[in-house]
Amino acid sequence: MKRILVLALVGTLSSAVAAEPVPLPAAHAHNDYLQARPLLDALDHGFGSIEADVWLVDGTLLVAHDLKAVKPERSLPALYLDPLRARVRRQRGRVYADGPPIILLVDVKSEAGPTYAALHALLARYAGMLTVFRTEGRQAGAVTVIVSGNRDEAAMGKQTVRYAALDGRKVHLDSAASADLVPLISENWRQLSAWDWRGPVPDEVRTALGDWVKRAHARDRKLRFWNVPDRPEAWQVLLDAGVDLIGTDNLPALQSFLVARTSGSRAEAPARKVP
Repeated sequence: MKRILVLALVGTLSSAVAAEPVPLPAAHAHNDYLQARPLLDALDHGFGSIEADVWLVDGTLLVAHDLKAVKPERSLPALYLDPLRARVRRQRGRVYADGPPIILLVDVKSEAGPTYAALHALLARYAGMLTVFRTEGRQAGAVTVIVSGNRDEAAMGKQTVRYAALDGRKVHLDSAASADLVPLISENWRQLSAWDWRGPVPDEVRTALGDWVKRAHARDRKLRFWNVPDRPEAWQVLLDAGVDLIGTDNLPALQSFLVARTSGSRAEAPARKVP
């Protein structure tokens, strides 16, 4: 009887390990809160970066794309911070058992200064799972929060202790700001090129894209674009150029694409020409 119980326990543990998704650091869940299960669907698909839009409403950070859509029960702690902390505690300090830290991209929709002040105070309560930035350097945590949208760059740059970093823009490609302050650059594709993703990729677009990647990486920053077609042909162009984060609303499709790419299976990989 004891042997049967032991075998059953081993089988259960093996199933749990097998169910753990392959962590995909390049996968970014765009507007994740619109998924059927915010955060949870992204984690079930192994995503390494998750985006939440926030509004400061009566002192509370509520998650929604538009102010008219906010609901008291859909707060940043309820949808993201509390579930992440519980998961990190269960998994001994990690979001994925053997995986790298993840990014929580907080896209501020309300006024930059007051919203960041509220966010900073809130994140202090979750410091145990977060990457913490101090004057002397960063202390890596299970979750790195990056502030996008309406950003109070001046206030963040003056802090001696921060629980979040800044999402940069094109102007930060050659900025002297440290990678501890600006570890990521997110930009509208139109800032790089007017090419509409039809037909073969023009040589000048490949050259410009490679230049952006080189400049970002030279300052130890990751690079992400929005306003890009949400399909494999575009993902491949970006990844081949060295772009670090690929945003999508279609979590299963990007997961399948990245897993196939990582495993070296090119059987289902799209051609480099974009229709």
